Amino acid sequence: MTASLFQAAHTLVMGIVNVTPDSFSDGGRFLDPESALRHARQLAEEGADILDVGGESTRPGSESVTAEEELCRVLPVIEALSKEGVAAISIDTMKPAVADICLRAGARIVNDVSGLRDPAMRRVAARHDAAVVIMHMQGTPQTMQQAPRYNDVVQDIVAYLSEQASQARQAGIRDIAIDPGIGFGKTAAHNFEILGRLGEFAGLGYPLLLGPSRKSFLAKTPGATADEQRLEGTIAACVVAAMQGASVLRVHDVAACKRALRVVDAIRAARAEEAP
Repeated sequence: MTASLFQAAHTLVMGIVNVTPDSFSDGGRFLDPESALRHARQLAEEGADILDVGGESTRPGSESVTAEEELCRVLPVIEALSKEGVAAISIDTMKPAVADICLRAGARIVNDVSGLRDPAMRRVAARHDAAVVIMHMQGTPQTMQQAPRYNDVVQDIVAYLSEQASQARQAGIRDIAIDPGIGFGKTAAHNFEILGRLGEFAGLGYPLLLGPSRKSFLAKTPGATADEQRLEGTIAACVVAAMQGASVLRVHDVAACKRALRVVDAIRAARAEEAP
């Protein structure tokens, strides 16, 4: 069986490459392909194992763009990165047509925040033998933060991811990671609860990916300010996630998170050596 792109001897880091004008943290900074390429290369030099390239913002309230516009943004970046071979490439998209063309251009992973709800996306991923990230999102980017509610936030998400992963398996997809979707249709309290209960996702048997990077809930702690960069909170969330078995952390600040995760990996290795 082919090795998973989501599992390694160390905790993997997925670097974020937003080729958008309106992403919540870095929108507009890397909109032109050359700027995005320079940024992606820098993330790879800092130790990113995977580069997640996206051309459509999914921040709360964001508006969708056409497949043509999304491709104009991401395709030159993916084509260039594929030729350079600096890291595994992920395409962050909800559109099967975009995923199809980007996989042809060298991407190896589809990161779908809509959780592969579209059967066409499952067919595209299976046809290319691509790895996939199945994420949970309540609603859509336009509606997801309008009073999200759950019976039990973790168990509701576990049930959803289990069903979506089963459908992906039935479609012929072999390499699957699951993502509880921090910040996607969750309150700050939901996000903290998910972080505290990540171990409950292990029973599904899939590598766990988490994306807490710079998200607003990190500023909703005592003493935090809304306009801070949230780097320390991101690192704390990544460490907590890795200690609970997360395989991949999706972040903006690759170098700092990579350094913190090396400590986690050393602790986990020491524990493994001590085990009978």
